[in-house]
Amino acid sequence: MNIHAEEKPYSCHVCGSVFLQSDYLKMHMQIHVGKKPYSCQVCGSVFSLNSNLKRHMRTHTGEKPYSCQVCGKTFSIDSNLKTHMRTHTGEKPYSCQICGKTFAMNSHLQRHMRTHTGKKAYSCQVCGKEFSMNSTLKIHMLTHIDEKAYSCQVCGSVFLQSDYLELHMQTHTGGKPYSCQVCGSAFSQNFHLKRHMRTHTGEKPYSCQVCGKSFSIDCNLKVHMRTHTGEKPYSCQICGKAFAMNSHLQRHMQTHTGEKSYSGQVHCKEFSSNSNYKIHTQTHTIDKTYSCEVCGKEFSMNSHLQRHMLTHTGEKAYSCQVCGSVFSQDSHLKRHVQTHTGEKPYSCQVCGKAFSMNSNLKIHIQTHIIEKPYPCQICDKSFARKSRLKRHILTHPKK
Repeated sequence: MNIHAEEKPYSCHVCGSVFLQSDYLKMHMQIHVGKKPYSCQVCGSVFSLNSNLKRHMRTHTGEKPYSCQVCGKTFSIDSNLKTHMRTHTGEKPYSCQICGKTFAMNSHLQRHMRTHTGKKAYSCQVCGKEFSMNSTLKIHMLTHIDEKAYSCQVCGSVFLQSDYLELHMQTHTGGKPYSCQVCGSAFSQNFHLKRHMRTHTGEKPYSCQVCGKSFSIDCNLKVHMRTHTGEKPYSCQICGKAFAMNSHLQRHMQTHTGEKSYSGQVHCKEFSSNSNYKIHTQTHTIDKTYSCEVCGKEFSMNSHLQRHMLTHTGEKAYSCQVCGSVFSQDSHLKRHVQTHTGEKPYSCQVCGKAFSMNSNLKIHIQTHIIEKPYPCQICDKSFARKSRLKRHILTHPKK
């Protein structure tokens, strides 16, 4: 019997769905009448269809019958597997009608849309204050807890149970009763210890449903999700530029204030970013075991030595496919190619001006910074750039 060619004589008078058998129609009607005859024996949840109950039971049993044929990851629901497959295929069927950005999941698109509309979908039922994220609303609700709640006498934080307050008080008293058996680190709360243990075990239980990347801490996953949603909740009050992370905003603010937070311990040289500071400290701490047999210069890495040797041999292995110019280093070729393409990948976070070289951007940034570290010894006038100081000195008559 060909069931695909057969008519479906039983139709729902509410939504128009058609079925082959009357039993299927009766089962379907429960969705409209609100009847839920199937109940979970574990938690009491009720469902209108037996298939929904079976799917729910997997939350108790941990069963995951749907597995990815590419990476082997398993899922309890077939729809979650379909969504996961997009991480392998790159499919992003949901697109923003405003900016064109695409997403693998509809929920991510909806969250992204709030960056355009400013919509705050979660509102407090007590005072009416609105929030863009449900997690923020939950934190806010603690401010409405009645007088019977447990409040901290030090900082005013409120808690639903006295046990939570006792745990919290350890952050003020300095008590750290939970210690790591591997490295001896101590913590004021047990969940901090559990989170720390993942640094030893390598466990990363929080995974991104879009790209599959995993994290050891849930807050790191939340921050990562902004790379997919485009959400940038931290904005600069001076120029309006927005950032996905507060640390990026703080680093950006240094371009306005001129502050340099990281100083070297040997020569006290200062840096505006931690990455630059770490690179600088290597000049003091790393052994330079690779030495040039020509000039005696030493290097911490063999690759740096090999690159240096080209300055003695004169070899220029990297050639431009446009004009034929040759270079001794790949980085020099890439920089040269930008003169043909017009590409300017380095942009100022303050005014938006773009540059083809990072060194030119650094020089430009000083025009925004108040600090002028190069003073004239004759008239005490200061300059942001050493070259301008030299030019200025020529204006003084020689004695």
